[in-house]
Amino acid sequence: MEEKKRIRLIVAVAVVLPALICLYYFLPQIVDLFTYDLLGLSSGSHLGTSVNFFFYDTVKILILLFLISSLMGVVNAYFPIDRLRNYLTTKKMYGLQYFFASLFGAITPFCSCSSIPLFIGFVKGGIPLGVTFAFLITSPLVNEVAVAMFLGVFGVKATLIYAASGIFMGTVGGFILGKFKLERYLSDWVKQIQAQSEIETEKWEGEKTPFIDRLPSIIRDGWDIVRKVLVYVLIGIAIGAAMHGYVPEDFFAGYLSADRWYAMPLAVLAGVPMYANAAGIVPVIQVFVAKGVPLGTAIAFMMAVVGLSLPEATLLKKVMTWKLIGIFFGTISLFIILLGYLFNFIL
Repeated sequence: MEEKKRIRLIVAVAVVLPALICLYYFLPQIVDLFTYDLLGLSSGSHLGTSVNFFFYDTVKILILLFLISSLMGVVNAYFPIDRLRNYLTTKKMYGLQYFFASLFGAITPFCSCSSIPLFIGFVKGGIPLGVTFAFLITSPLVNEVAVAMFLGVFGVKATLIYAASGIFMGTVGGFILGKFKLERYLSDWVKQIQAQSEIETEKWEGEKTPFIDRLPSIIRDGWDIVRKVLVYVLIGIAIGAAMHGYVPEDFFAGYLSADRWYAMPLAVLAGVPMYANAAGIVPVIQVFVAKGVPLGTAIAFMMAVVGLSLPEATLLKKVMTWKLIGIFFGTISLFIILLGYLFNFIL
């Protein structure tokens, strides 16, 4: 690469990267200013809440998708994909790979849709699908903010059970889904970027291409991923925004009482179409419990809302076939129902 092009590229990266990080950090304030001051919408209205949610989550996910895709491009360029994949698939780790992926998901502050960019990065990097599922399951269910809120509202025992069960579900769910050999149900687009990533890595390794010469291709690939999933992001977040703004918090509370045999399956089925992060749903769970809903049923509802949602399914459609999405949602829904019954028995 010519020296002038190298300098321009370095300057562009040095400017754009900090700008994106600053935008991500100040995004809530920027979106509030745009929604409530410039557009004049009321912060207490359904429309204002939905519009604010749409712009915030859309920009947040696109920034994450670009940064994580580019980061994974750097990782793929310098760490042999086939070696990592072979290590995870051939070494006897006794399930620890699923546990570590689930634990990593627990410490990342992502909702179900925000977890998708990292999930795509894992898949692109050749990480086994079961391990990526372990991350995807736990990441929206457990995070430090939700744990702190849960602790303050429901106490130590309920919090430990909630956090441990989220990590347990990710570990076991990832292990089981990994045994199904579901890679054939990934979308053609994902298979294409996997193959392209391997070809580029082999070429760069063979030619010993310096990092600065690899960077344009890495950034281009990251932007290409953003461009290809943009429609899915917009549709998914629009669905989530409508549900976030217009579905009343206590809409389902009357149907989830302890004396109804169908309360637990209904809690999970009712939670799937909705969309919220774990921290945002804890106050709703508090309302449920105050209205007489058993804590285990309320937690099951919470897990379904944050771990499985229609917006998440819409985003995953770019990555998976509908059959794989159905297997993933069905398996996790069954786990949540069983855990909900266990929670009611314990708590």
